[in-house]
Amino acid sequence: MEDVVTLQHVNKAYKDFALKDISFSVKKGYITGFIGPNGAGKTTTIKLMLNLLEADSGSINVFGHNYLGHVNDIKQRIGFIYADHHLYGHLTIEKMKRVLAPFYKNWDDQVFAEYVERLQLPWTKKIGHLSKGMGTKLSIAIALSHHADLIILDEPTSGLDPISRREILELLTEVIQDEEKTVFFSTHITTDLEQIADYITFIDQGSIVFSESKESITERYYLVRGANELLDKDIRSLFVQVRQTSVGFEGLTNQAELVRRLMEDHVVMERASLEDIMVYTVGKRKEE
Repeated sequence: MEDVVTLQHVNKAYKDFALKDISFSVKKGYITGFIGPNGAGKTTTIKLMLNLLEADSGSINVFGHNYLGHVNDIKQRIGFIYADHHLYGHLTIEKMKRVLAPFYKNWDDQVFAEYVERLQLPWTKKIGHLSKGMGTKLSIAIALSHHADLIILDEPTSGLDPISRREILELLTEVIQDEEKTVFFSTHITTDLEQIADYITFIDQGSIVFSESKESITERYYLVRGANELLDKDIRSLFVQVRQTSVGFEGLTNQAELVRRLMEDHVVMERASLEDIMVYTVGKRKEE
């Protein structure tokens, strides 16, 4: 399976924050979700992937190359969508297209027109007057119209209504159907990733917690509920974090098979959501 992006032992230090020994890959033809709490290092990681920052150490390869000597070729093949687009608000969509098209050697006017029509974007309306959802759709249309092989999205559905979010998720799912395009999707809305992601990379405090297939994550992580008297030192060690009340405990485990063998007759188990995994993992770290 081909890796479109590979980060190996990447470090980047600031005065009050650091990315520490970051290693993960983004698989070609799939959607990789990127999750983590505020301040975890998601935006810094994306900037490194886009060559907007330089790593202190480690290596970053995109399409099999590092940026040195390949920066223009690599950036031609990337489409980047921010939470808030950075397009010229005083221009109409038609005029914005005329500004952007010459920068991309693979720009396709026909594809752009098809997406503008499909997404019901108003050609003659100034971009500054578009809703947040329309601005995001326009950014995606631009990325797809220069035939980008890698689409990187940073909180694209944040603040959007459910209908706009669903349209964008459906569009991203379609994008990867030919298995040639790749999506890297950073978001706080973990339910979006549960719908469309194939892989999940979880970062916390500048370190990777895990980076693996969504299927393997959902098979391993479970929420477990039971009586407090079931908890002893050995049982507690099976959980990422345990929360207790007067009526019982709830805990997150990443050893679901072992918990099932030892406790199945005495507890209730259900698959953990990505939000559960993130909340309990960060909660454990804060306890420590």
